[in-house]
Amino acid sequence: MKMAKDDSDILMRLYEVIDSRKTDDTDTSYTAQLFSQGTSRIAQKLGEEAIETVIAVINKDHQATISESADLIYHMLVAWADAGIHPKDIMAELSDREGISGLTVKRARNK
Repeated sequence: MKMAKDDSDILMRLYEVIDSRKTDDTDTSYTAQLFSQGTSRIAQKLGEEAIETVIAVINKDHQATISESADLIYHMLVAWADAGIHPKDIMAELSDREGISGLTVKRARNK
């Protein structure tokens, strides 16, 4: 597995690049194209990548699961940037849930 010098903050770095491309030229930036097409298209792409990831997992295709997961995470970050959500917001939520049973979280959500 290829690892960069410090991959621990790759999501933050990628998010910052994505967020900075909101107003870039749509002829040269796929990310700018997504933002220009609006929230519905961003959500559609996120859903497509989620389905492709699920299919790769079901097929037990290791490399496809890695590739599709990377695509899914990229499109999720685009969706977050579109919604004004920073990865730190998600990390804080995950931190709040740390050590709490998933069943407890689900029960609290259903109240």
